[in-house]
Order: sequence, then structure tokens, then C-alpha cells
Amino acid sequence: MRIGILVIGDELLLGKRQDKHLPKMIEILGAHGLRLDWARFVGDDPPLLETTLRESFASGDVVFSFGGIGATPDDVTRQCAAAAAGVLLVRHAEAVALIEARFGESAYPNRVLMADLPQGARLIPNPVNQIPGFSLHQHHFLPGFPNMAWPMAEWVLDTHYRHLFRAQPESERTVMVYDVAESALIPTMRELLAAFPGIKLASLPSTTNSGEIELGVRGEGADVMRAYDWLMARLDALGVRHQPLA
Repeated sequence: MRIGILVIGDELLLGKRQDKHLPKMIEILGAHGLRLDWARFVGDDPPLLETTLRESFASGDVVFSFGGIGATPDDVTRQCAAAAAGVLLVRHAEAVALIEARFGESAYPNRVLMADLPQGARLIPNPVNQIPGFSLHQHHFLPGFPNMAWPMAEWVLDTHYRHLFRAQPESERTVMVYDVAESALIPTMRELLAAFPGIKLASLPSTTNSGEIELGVRGEGADVMRAYDWLMARLDALGVRHQPLA
């Protein structure tokens, strides 16, 4: 199962704010032996956001979405999620109760708009101000504020995806090779991937030292070591100078 994130807001694309969600989600997922497969940044553009959500709903991926679930006119994530899923935007009774408990009479007429959620949405508790996020299918919609969003993402993982947690996280082994063109190693790379289908390969040529390439293999436990040992033996057989990296 792939995991992706959507980070929503014009302020990020205009450079007014710097995103913090991408590195944090990599860290959070990694702590559970999981990894992020993709990330997308989308502005407050309803047609584009609706199209993006329709595509990600259809993918079946687990998606964490950050931003755009407030009550102001530029917050369009709730509406776009409903449209992309082909459901109505309806007032969620439990969300109304939480907002009323938090704000009393001042919940009306505007703050209560945050309780207008896609039909069938499930609430995600907010430990900071009790205004919930929501889940729809495998998508989990969180506020843009890191102090709220990150513990909410942890709650989603612990509540719904504990079965995906890995006791043994992915590992990586790397080697630096010298005095060889990257193109000359392509057949070796293809052979490695064919021999070890669960392994990911990374080839990072130096932009300053010609003929210097960092090769890495990534995967789970013993598979990584077998692929790495195979690679080292093949480099020896080819007479390629190389040095393991820590």
C-alpha cells in the first residue's frame, strides 16, 4: 500500500511560508518502519484541487492532506473533497457538538462551517483545540498547523494502520564507485533489480567529479545485504574501483 501526502495552500507556493509537513511525515512514517511514496503541493485552486483529489481517491493510496479545512473562504479542501468523492457536503452532528463545546454561542454563524464535511466522513480528534479533522475513504484531512496536524497524523496511523507497522524498518547500503561512466553500469543495475525484485536502487553521479557515482540499494533486512554483496562482487568482477560508504 502506497502512502502519499497533499500539502495545500497558496502561501507555500508563493513562498510566504516554508513547508514543514514533508520532512516531518517522512520522520513519523520512518519511526514505524514505513516510508512516503509521493508528495504533492497544491494551491487554493478548487478545480485543480478537486482533480488532484479525484485522482488520489481513485488510486486507493493512503493519503494525509494538510491545510484548507478551516472556515474562511480560501479554505476549500472540505468542499473539494466532497466533490471529488461524489458526495454532498453535510453538517456533521458530532463535529457541531465539538465546535459548540469549544466556542459556545460564538460558534455561529461562521466557526460552525468547519462542521460541514463530506457525507460519510469520520472525525479525527484534535488534541490542541478539539476542532476535528476528518477521514474519507483512505484520505485523512488535517489542519495546516503543525502542532495540531502531526499528533493527529500519529493518531490516524496508530488507530487505522498499526497492521502496516514494521518492526524492522527499511535499511540502505551504499558504495562509491570511481573512474567509470554511469552508462557503463546500467546493465549491472538491470541485473541487480531482476535478481532482487524487492530492492530499490539509487544511482547518484557526482556533479563535480566525473566518473564518481554513489550507488545505493534499499529494502528490508537480509534482502539488502544479499543485494549489496551481489553488487560488490559484480563491481570486483568488472574491475571497477569502489569504496563502501557508512
